[in-house]
Amino acid sequence: MEANGTAGKYGLEGDSDLQFLLLGGTLVKIRSNTWKKIRFFRLEEDCKTLWHESHKMFKKNQTFSIDDIDSVRMGRQSEGLNKHTDPSEDERCFSIIFKGRKRNLDLMAHSGPEAKQWVSGLTKIISNMHNLSRQQKSEHWIINCMRKADKNEDNKMTLKELKHFLRQVNVEVDDIYAEEIFKTCDKSNSGSLEGSEIKHFYELLTQREEINVIYGKYAQTEGQMSAGDLMNFLRNEQREKATMEDALKLIEKYEVDGTAKQKNHMTKDGFLMYLHLEEGSIFNPAHKHVYQDMSQPLNHYYISSSHNTYLMEDQLKGPSSTEAYIKALMKSCRCVELDCWDGANGEPVIYHGYTLTSKVLFRDVIRAIKDYAFKTSDFPVILSLENHCTVDQQKVIAHHLISILGDALVTKPLHNTMPTNFPSPEELKGKFLIKGKRMNKLDAAFANTSTVEVDTVSEEDEAADCKENGQKAKSKKSKIKLARELLDIVIYCKSVHFNGFEHAKDQQAFYEMSSFKESKAFNLADTSATAFMHHNMDKLSRIYPAGSRTDSSNYNPVPMWNVGCQIVALNFQTPSKEMHINQGRFLQNGFCGYVLKPEFQRSLSSQFDPNTLNKGPWLKKKVFHVMVISAQQLPKINKDKHKSIVDPLVRVEIFGVPADSASKETHYIDNNGFNPMWNERFQFDIHVPDLAMVQFVVEDYDSTSQNDLIGQFCLPITSVQNGYRHVPLFTKRGDIICSAEVFVHLMLMDA
Repeated sequence: MEANGTAGKYGLEGDSDLQFLLLGGTLVKIRSNTWKKIRFFRLEEDCKTLWHESHKMFKKNQTFSIDDIDSVRMGRQSEGLNKHTDPSEDERCFSIIFKGRKRNLDLMAHSGPEAKQWVSGLTKIISNMHNLSRQQKSEHWIINCMRKADKNEDNKMTLKELKHFLRQVNVEVDDIYAEEIFKTCDKSNSGSLEGSEIKHFYELLTQREEINVIYGKYAQTEGQMSAGDLMNFLRNEQREKATMEDALKLIEKYEVDGTAKQKNHMTKDGFLMYLHLEEGSIFNPAHKHVYQDMSQPLNHYYISSSHNTYLMEDQLKGPSSTEAYIKALMKSCRCVELDCWDGANGEPVIYHGYTLTSKVLFRDVIRAIKDYAFKTSDFPVILSLENHCTVDQQKVIAHHLISILGDALVTKPLHNTMPTNFPSPEELKGKFLIKGKRMNKLDAAFANTSTVEVDTVSEEDEAADCKENGQKAKSKKSKIKLARELLDIVIYCKSVHFNGFEHAKDQQAFYEMSSFKESKAFNLADTSATAFMHHNMDKLSRIYPAGSRTDSSNYNPVPMWNVGCQIVALNFQTPSKEMHINQGRFLQNGFCGYVLKPEFQRSLSSQFDPNTLNKGPWLKKKVFHVMVISAQQLPKINKDKHKSIVDPLVRVEIFGVPADSASKETHYIDNNGFNPMWNERFQFDIHVPDLAMVQFVVEDYDSTSQNDLIGQFCLPITSVQNGYRHVPLFTKRGDIICSAEVFVHLMLMDA
């Protein structure tokens, strides 16, 4: 394929930055102060693969897909470049940040303008790839597989190459069927496919019988869908209150054939385009933006929260890194944890105390937080301080917070009046709140002393750290000296010990919040659910994983949300089912990190109990009908094994109150990850839809061991669109799988 042709598809034909990338050039690859090597980099002609030379014995040439890139950062914005380059070289530096655990690629160009051109060009390619429709990405993927199958690069496809191609796209067919396809397409009887014959083969391969049936049912006008036909489809199948104007807008937006568009018709290609994009997605496009009331008090929201944010891996010997904070914040995490300890040269550090985890400077973490806190969300970030420092280094902590965060740091109550309730996320846009110790009362006048003695709390992480490392647990309360400078900047999130719901109701101010280890929180949720929910109506609660989870595993966040807990902190660094559910919970409301709790978790008159389902406005019984129809272009699990083909199945799971929890799965399909078809129906009874979530999990069946995850997608039931919908799939680490999806029919109905 010609580079210009590919560039045209990306909307970049003739772009100078793209031409610069296609020519390529030398860059300095940096790994340490002593490992700095010159390497040649170039964008391949497919405009989706970056090639670079390597001096490894068995890997002289290496490539990686643009799809694997999470972002490109200009300047010394990675931990590696910060450590291993001089500040004077900032304008020449840039980093390629990969999805998942792949190490950042830290690079230095010959000049500042050259570095900018690399960053600009790569950013354009990434942005344009994201803007391609799923159908266009699918076509690119198939064409790329065809190119790889064409071993001798003669733009022809022999029967042997066709079989190789089919294995690449994750489908195993027997020799007889492969020969039948080949003969059908080989009109010239030349023994190879070329030109229009390859196009015919592509059309046969990508034909979707289920789409043909749906389209055929409604295409009642000259073999196509008129605007009226499309309106009928939207009303009857998608259960939308569609008008002729709505149908015409979809035709204008998605129809690819000019003649059909002039007639206000939609062809099958246009119909498929509609089904692939946001109006045809399972996820309600109105929920992709901030649509909830953001003027409620802060404690009326679930808040996306991270535990031990600084860790990249486990809790005992894994690395601590500013990169972990950046990754969490870019996923719209709005509460991060800083475990602060005395460091060398008077500079406090962050790490997991009493362990072999590495250390990172506190000031470097705050700089990274300032730079990335509001890239994906404008709403406030809570900095949860776990303070183990001496008074002198506490003063340094306060200095860094005030000097680096500046006016964005909340250092006094808003509106200069003594508050009686939390401000709203809207009022706190672009602001940082500090969670930590302070004097007993928010309005207390400080004595003229530089330190204050306050109680420390055993059930917070500092005590858990000691217990997990063979040390004697601290007593319930001990004294710690705090610098006045640090006390002064704790305004709305003062940490206090939990002494029971009655004590909290009578004695605790709204800004005094407790942290609960998961075992304590789960016990309270089981035995005192309604009281816990009422506690969370005017106070914040933070839940954190047990210290025994040294592998950085996670607990199930759903029971905590069921009782209205806001700061349900998870190990963001660990890809897990629990993180998939967390990602699904915060997918709505513009992925801003704040989700408004249901009204019955905010109303003082509510007696909601998720465990008993007593009668009340929360009971809105629904029946959720799910038909799993098919899947398209599922990725190979074992890419190293040439003949490895997946045997996919789909599991549909419901999370929410205990009465709503359920799981059902399809049978598995032998050796077909390209276009498996199930046509299996499931039914779920939903009692509290406001708390319910649905997850689609695609696995590779294995009769002898645990199934492997292929992809998953989770979202709130209240964000689901009825009708024929495509379900996108995320990897275990929460990154989108560009070409893969599941096709379903959904109907959420009143019981």
